[in-house]
Amino acid sequence: MRKSGVLLPVSAIPSKYGIGAFSKEAYTFIDLLEKAGQSYWQILPLGPTGYGDSPYQSFSTFAGNPYYIDLESLVEAGYLTKQDCEEYDFGDDDASIDYEKIYLSRFKVLKKAFLNSRIEEDQAYQKFVEENSYWLKDYALYMAVKNSFGGKSFSEWDEDIKLRKPAAMKKYSEKYADETAFYQFQQYLFAKQWFALKQYANDKKIQIIGDIPIYVAFDSSDTWANPELFQLDDTLTPTAVAGCPPDAFSATGQLWGNPLYRWEYHKKTDYEWWMKRIAYCYRLYDVVRIDHFRGFDEYYSIPYGDATAEFGHWEKGPGYDIFKTMKAKLGSKAVIAEDLGFLTDSVIKLVKKTGYPGMKILQFAFDSREESDYLPHNYVANSIAYTGTHDNDTTLGWYDKLKRRDKIFARKYLNIRSRKDVPWEFIRAALSSVSDTCVIPMQDYLELGTEARINVPSTLGTNWKWRMLPGQFTEELAEKIYDMVKLYGRVRG
Repeated sequence: MRKSGVLLPVSAIPSKYGIGAFSKEAYTFIDLLEKAGQSYWQILPLGPTGYGDSPYQSFSTFAGNPYYIDLESLVEAGYLTKQDCEEYDFGDDDASIDYEKIYLSRFKVLKKAFLNSRIEEDQAYQKFVEENSYWLKDYALYMAVKNSFGGKSFSEWDEDIKLRKPAAMKKYSEKYADETAFYQFQQYLFAKQWFALKQYANDKKIQIIGDIPIYVAFDSSDTWANPELFQLDDTLTPTAVAGCPPDAFSATGQLWGNPLYRWEYHKKTDYEWWMKRIAYCYRLYDVVRIDHFRGFDEYYSIPYGDATAEFGHWEKGPGYDIFKTMKAKLGSKAVIAEDLGFLTDSVIKLVKKTGYPGMKILQFAFDSREESDYLPHNYVANSIAYTGTHDNDTTLGWYDKLKRRDKIFARKYLNIRSRKDVPWEFIRAALSSVSDTCVIPMQDYLELGTEARINVPSTLGTNWKWRMLPGQFTEELAEKIYDMVKLYGRVRG
């Protein structure tokens, strides 16, 4: 059945207090998606953000971002007053997130809520802590200890706690029991609010597409608590790290810096940690987009300490074995394979063997020098069509920077008569394609330019900040989207 959806990070919802949240505005967004005939809301990873504010570099692969906790709900619960929320500076630009101000204010407000909550007496909270103890205790202690060391990564902690010596674990657990409870409280609120919002979407027949980054951050509770899973030496220093080789987009490649997996160890455990991780993702989301799918076939290994990604080499990944295990243990699940970039024959074979749909990005199609798999007439039904993703410029911003010959080609192919036609002609091409599913970034529906770009890969300082303005997604726009998806047989069933 043909379906369509919208890509919008939770952080970009026009909630109060500086960043998108699981607020009434998120519920309104879902109402408008329903009105627009959509089947999916695609979001970015929900984890707590660290260095560079990237959702792909999180302090935990299981935990949720406390920034997304709706403060107005905490006022209703009696944990806070409206005045408590308005005491702090969360930034004053509705179109952009000021992460520094959020970081300096959000935890203070949440701490106040925690102290007022008497949460330890709440049976639902106790049940949550118990059910999630396999990741929550390590995460909460990690954050508490990290704070005690001034925010430093565990690699810079005192050796006894860095190496999780039993006496040190006991000492720090007792010393920071209150702080640990505060981080558990945040996760309880996050889960309670997110699952309520997800249920609201599901009740309206809208499914959530979420993201599982292939790698975890080095500075994370995952690495600290499970060093045996990663290519680390006896001092817990990585021996090699992740990235991408040089290509047309980056002359020195991309140095991500994430620790690499010891795949032979994972295989011995029947991928136990991965199965827990994936199973948890399917509680959070209905469909999971597996980021950097190529890394399961072959992964790029860069010597630790290198300043660029130029001198890495390819190593074999687990291949189909991990997906065979996943299907056996978790059953048949809805997956999107992020199969972008240069694909070898073995990756193409792996995607085909799994049966998972790959991604087709319209912005990648218009290179006038060669025939492209990304041109809609080359799509197959088992694929997900996008105008662009969170790593691309908006379609209008991209078009403005296109080389003259490529621009002429795009105009001819899509029958574009003027610049103002660009977003909707691209949307039309994606929606009219044979791809079973089509997902459009919200910025393209809003006809926005580069100012609304979410991320420029391999850069720091300006990413993940864009927000939709209050009132920008109107009922009229929802009706226009509905008419377009109906025209191409994609209205939600």
